[in-house]
Amino acid sequence: MTQPNILKLAKQGDAEAIASLINRHLHPKAIAAKVTFHDARLEVMLESAEVPNQQILVAFIRKGLTALGAASIERVKVYGQQAGKDFPVWSQEFDLSIAEAEIEAVDNEQSANNPQILTICINLSGDTVQGLTNHDFEFIANQISTDILSSCTGVFIQKVNISNGSSMITKER
Repeated sequence: MTQPNILKLAKQGDAEAIASLINRHLHPKAIAAKVTFHDARLEVMLESAEVPNQQILVAFIRKGLTALGAASIERVKVYGQQAGKDFPVWSQEFDLSIAEAEIEAVDNEQSANNPQILTICINLSGDTVQGLTNHDFEFIANQISTDILSSCTGVFIQKVNISNGSSMITKER
């Protein structure tokens, strides 16, 4: 199957095509996916030598299926099984129709609760013969950092430290 055909079939709820897409991403991590579909419910069995990580893999499956947008899939049940065992170690079920809103809410919550620190260190050198002062260095460093962060949103200056032509600006978003 070619990539456009796989994607088209997956969007129609084809279990084999969905398994192919999932395995494409998980195979390098030594995880195999088996997918079945019946009565608007998709079942995804994830198997590996070690017990698959439930939190990470359920989020991966949920996000991927939400992006896929297969209207025929209403519910999803994901299982995690260690290779060679008879029964799954864990399972988790979710309603795909509300998955997108939940993912966005979780992403927003994580962004709000886990601010990311970005440190920009700009070293400028000059001498007083050229007439450069710490004020000049500060202005230049602020201009450079503004240019660097122009594509970031929700950023504010946490700390500015300037001494001997070296400016350390820590930003947080």
